[in-house]
Amino acid sequence: ANPPKIGRTQQRNPPRTVAVIDIGSTSLRMQVAEIQDDGSIRKLEEFAQAVSLGKDTFISGQIERQTIEDCVHVLRLYRSKLDEYGVTGKDQIRVIATSGIKEARNSLAMQDRIYIATGFEIEPFDAAELHRVTFLGIQPFITTQPQLFSGQTVACEVGGGTTELLVLKASDVIYSQTFRLGALRLRKTLEALDLPINRSREIMEAKILQSIDQLSEEVSQPADCYVAMGSDIRFAAQEIKHHQLDEYLVEVDLDDLDSFVTQSLLLSPNRIVARYHFSQPDAESFGPGLLTHVLIAKSMNAKRFLVANVNLRDALLQEMAAGRRWSEAIQNQIIQSAKQLGRKFHYPQKRAEHVAKLACTLFDQLKPLHRMDDRYRGILELAALLHEIGMFVGTRSNHKHTLYLIRNSELFGVGARDMELVALVARYHRRATPQPDHDGYSQLNREERVSVSKLAALLRLAIALDASRSQRISEIDCQLTNDGKRVVIKARSSADVSMEQLKLKQVRGFFESIFGAETILQTKLD
Repeated sequence: ANPPKIGRTQQRNPPRTVAVIDIGSTSLRMQVAEIQDDGSIRKLEEFAQAVSLGKDTFISGQIERQTIEDCVHVLRLYRSKLDEYGVTGKDQIRVIATSGIKEARNSLAMQDRIYIATGFEIEPFDAAELHRVTFLGIQPFITTQPQLFSGQTVACEVGGGTTELLVLKASDVIYSQTFRLGALRLRKTLEALDLPINRSREIMEAKILQSIDQLSEEVSQPADCYVAMGSDIRFAAQEIKHHQLDEYLVEVDLDDLDSFVTQSLLLSPNRIVARYHFSQPDAESFGPGLLTHVLIAKSMNAKRFLVANVNLRDALLQEMAAGRRWSEAIQNQIIQSAKQLGRKFHYPQKRAEHVAKLACTLFDQLKPLHRMDDRYRGILELAALLHEIGMFVGTRSNHKHTLYLIRNSELFGVGARDMELVALVARYHRRATPQPDHDGYSQLNREERVSVSKLAALLRLAIALDASRSQRISEIDCQLTNDGKRVVIKARSSADVSMEQLKLKQVRGFFESIFGAETILQTKLD
């Protein structure tokens, strides 16, 4: 036999243990997992504990003190478990809260109480971010089973307080909406009316159909597939199919589901607890959540009803595995949304895309200088695409008009905090540099303020490189000198670029004041 070859073995980083905690309307859930060196995820342990936060919020508008302490007690137990796993760093833990906390009048007080007691910081998580992780949850199915998503697909998750809905054409999101329509909220409406149980479906149907009435106006084409997400619908699918959901996508006959829903709505929450061993909050939301799925699927004339064996925590773990940056699939959806917004305000699309390309090239090639992660690359690209939409309002102070329009618009998957950064970077594409008393800029933390300045400086360079608005510079190659004091931009162009060179000299002062590096534009022929 040949002797074994001796060589240097490739070193692999040890897996990183992380956790996500979802503070929902009816329960607190935690998933602990390992992220491998190749980005794959291995789930270690999952925890769930019923705490009816939504019940307080949806009835009285605030969370009762005892409910807060119940929540704190559970989170302390979770903290102890994470200490055992060695999960202690802030970058290892994500804690999000849904409408059960966010809508409460004492939401901030509760978040402060949680932080004091456990050290957990609840991150801002709005509707746009929920849309992003909902898409992220079904994105693996789009990749592995593209035949199911070749037409129009509706993806929907019904929570205790809200319903998240995406409509896709092939793999592209064409509509996203958060409805203030949740299973627990519906149950509380019924209890307030004090109606007999046999009338519950009638009342809930009217409420659900009223909420989703706009769907017929926004999306008229029948859905080829309806993909349902959430623990209630997964449990119902198991009961109908009489087996555990091993597959990631399971088809359920809509008529069978409708019959199951009818039977469930005839049971009181107490009987559901006894039959299925649910917690009281989960029992209260069970029937209304299933009915919401059925009515939306019928209103969309869905040809197939599929149940996805994924949840919000799975998607959050995927984002952590990607380093909290937007994945390529998410980035593509966000860019398409930005272009749609730009067209609404008649932006110069060809130039905007060219400036965005130049800005991203500057970002990629000057990483040793700016040292920002790829999340900020996405923010820069959006700001570059949208920096001139303020011209729709007027040429005078158009940079401020741009700020206003971006702030008051929505992009798929981009949360409010990131939208503010996009708006500010675009605002500083010309004229004044960031000042401490500027609206919005003064409310940022230090990291965000510095990042906005860095990105705006890069954007100004990218705009200068297309000063003639002719896209005559097709490609650039940036080189940072060894001492870090000079950036040489070599532009590939066969045309005269004197206008770009002049503009670069006019705007480079901001870049040089931020990075301490002189910028020089040179040309090289194609």
